[in-house]
Amino acid sequence: MVGYPTNHTKENTMRYRSFYLFFLGTVLFLSFLILTGCGGQKKKGPPGGFAVSVVAETVKEERIEEKISLVGSLAADEFVEIKNEIAGVIEKIGFDEGQPVEKGQMLFMIDADKLKASLAQAGANLGLAQTTFDRLSSLIKAGAVSRQEYDQAKSDLEAKQAEQEFIKAQLKETVITAAFGGVMGERKVSLGQFVNQGTTLTYLINQDPLKAEFRVPERFLGQLKEGLAIEVTVAAYPDEEFKGEVYFIDPQVEEQTRTALVKAKLPNPEGKLRRGMFANLNLIVSVRLRALVVPEAALILRGEDVFVFAVDQENKAQMKKVRVGIRLAGKAEIVEGLMEGEHVIVEGYQKIGPGSPVKIKNSSEEKPHNTL
Repeated sequence: MVGYPTNHTKENTMRYRSFYLFFLGTVLFLSFLILTGCGGQKKKGPPGGFAVSVVAETVKEERIEEKISLVGSLAADEFVEIKNEIAGVIEKIGFDEGQPVEKGQMLFMIDADKLKASLAQAGANLGLAQTTFDRLSSLIKAGAVSRQEYDQAKSDLEAKQAEQEFIKAQLKETVITAAFGGVMGERKVSLGQFVNQGTTLTYLINQDPLKAEFRVPERFLGQLKEGLAIEVTVAAYPDEEFKGEVYFIDPQVEEQTRTALVKAKLPNPEGKLRRGMFANLNLIVSVRLRALVVPEAALILRGEDVFVFAVDQENKAQMKKVRVGIRLAGKAEIVEGLMEGEHVIVEGYQKIGPGSPVKIKNSSEEKPHNTL
């Protein structure tokens, strides 16, 4: 048997619906109050249109350089150890340690008296051999001597000629000269000292120009070419920068270090730089003559994107997405997103949001503000 609701049941249902609607309305009203009254937590800048004081800088065109920082060492353009080719007594010394010399200048002279005597004896022997050969040359035509005697005389003549030439060459070696202009190093022998053949007597170095030698990781090799500029600093002159130019790039990469040897010429007219010095280098791989540059402090990172706050003509902050190129010390190149002459906020952007009125307070960048 099917039951039907009574009047009492209907009244209860109506009360329930009224309570539900009242409760729902109350919740919606409170939610509205929260969103409108208390929900102003969204960052919109200062209330009532008051301008926030900020520090801004102008986007400028500058010449910038992309550099790779490396380390290396300095080597002489020319360096040679001076050794004697013949044994003997040091008879003369023609230089002072640490002083410059010219190409061809006499450095050492070895006593040549014995060689001169030997040369005189060799000359006499050669004369006798020549006379004997000339006589046998006439006799062999007449059949008065054998072919064997003639050949022996000819061989003896050639031997005496060779002996004389050898002694002459040795005499030349008694005078040791500078192979190139440069600066003399430490002298290791004394006047009157007997030296065996091959003794290191001193060294000669050409230190203008010097060579900077350094290794470049293979990932940068695509940016390298001859003629690139380098900047060098050394511990002896920390506040001075020396400039040079790349002239050699090794065609092969060292397997263990994955680097290639690079060399650069480094003018050294004052002789401040020395062979063997440790060097800090900046290799300039590219130059932008008219790059747009902003202070690095203006950049705002949001994940992988970069933004800046720019001040528009109405003195309001506008957030702009930018693309950054070369980063320098305290500066950054802007490849896309800004124009020359725009103002970007470098201090105070934490207190503002897009559209916030601002007042540029730094005197060098002061910009009129439209008072609301």
